[in-house]
Amino acid sequence: MRQDIDRTLQGFADACHQILDTAKREKCWNTVKLHHLTYKAVRQATGLKANHVCQAIRRVIGNAKAVKQVHKFRPTSISLDARTFEYKESEQTVGVTLMSGRVRLKLKIGGYQIALLRGQSPTSATLSKSKQGDYSINIAVELDTPPTGKTPKVIGVDLGRRDIATASNGRSWSGDNIPATRDRYSRVRSSVQSKRSRSSRRLLRRLSGRERRYQTWLNHNISKTLVQDAKAAKAALALEDLTGIRESLNQKPRSKTERRRTNNWAFYQLRQFVEYKAAIAGVQVILVPPAYTSQTCHKCLHIHPEQGKSYRNGKSFQCGHCGFEGDADQNAAQMIALLGVVVNQPEIPKLSCSVAPAAPCPRVRGFGGLPPRAGVWGPAPACGGLGAGGKVSVGRMSLFRNPPAA
Repeated sequence: MRQDIDRTLQGFADACHQILDTAKREKCWNTVKLHHLTYKAVRQATGLKANHVCQAIRRVIGNAKAVKQVHKFRPTSISLDARTFEYKESEQTVGVTLMSGRVRLKLKIGGYQIALLRGQSPTSATLSKSKQGDYSINIAVELDTPPTGKTPKVIGVDLGRRDIATASNGRSWSGDNIPATRDRYSRVRSSVQSKRSRSSRRLLRRLSGRERRYQTWLNHNISKTLVQDAKAAKAALALEDLTGIRESLNQKPRSKTERRRTNNWAFYQLRQFVEYKAAIAGVQVILVPPAYTSQTCHKCLHIHPEQGKSYRNGKSFQCGHCGFEGDADQNAAQMIALLGVVVNQPEIPKLSCSVAPAAPCPRVRGFGGLPPRAGVWGPAPACGGLGAGGKVSVGRMSLFRNPPAA
């Protein structure tokens, strides 16, 4: 049985490589066209079943769209569809089509997985092989999720490296242990790899995945608590959209250690965990632009008047306009919550200034004449009561440091 599975996995990887070579040579990345170019040749070369070849074509196209460059396909997994996979609830078995034919495998799963599969007729799965030589199958199921709807309540979540997540409801998760844990594993790996002995390779295999499992466990706990809090409060969750932040941070001159810590920051995994848990719980997740959220005072919506300076200093935030003092991450979370309300209900004015200055000063203003670094969020009629020269946004929000000309 193991030999049959391994032979099928190897054949699937070989098929993916052959399809990828053809796609690059012909510059064809359309699934239907690539199917006509490769189907017969790949079947003859690998001996795979018809639907295995179809899934290999989809795997190549999907990987090419997901990453900039596909380097290699390893014989560690194979995609299955309704014609190559079958689940029998009464027997708790799965039928998988291999190159040698259909085989039945007994599932060893817990009560939680059995409950998810109850009454389901799954039509897709992925058969995988781990580094240790163990086999597992990931079965895709469809769950009915309750409608989210709009709510005026929003819990903002500020993501960071020092504090992994800070919520506007007062919760915070410190990230002090994560850099220490990652640095320790990095030192151990470096030391063990330098020895190049058989025992060192055994140790590396034993250490493999521990760091990743620790981060995954932590992100599961954080996301579960955030969704539970939002559901209990009947609120939505607002997160920063940090897409591309690694590329922008890595362009700055920094040490090798800092680059490694930034690249190991698992903020996207946390966002994924929050999104799928929220969908099951019926909690809406809102993504807002991160620009200026850590520099803006959530009380009066002002930023520092001088370019390059901020009211934030490390973990503390002290507004020079209204005098607010507090935790910088908590202030950012409150600001993200305000933006989440505007994004979630743009028809309701929410952002306004609570302090009327004696003279014009840097503040949030209405749409129009945006500076190069402005962040834009929603619609923006202006409101009065600010004295000469100032405007405050109610929805569409942009920040500027110099007051508009009269």
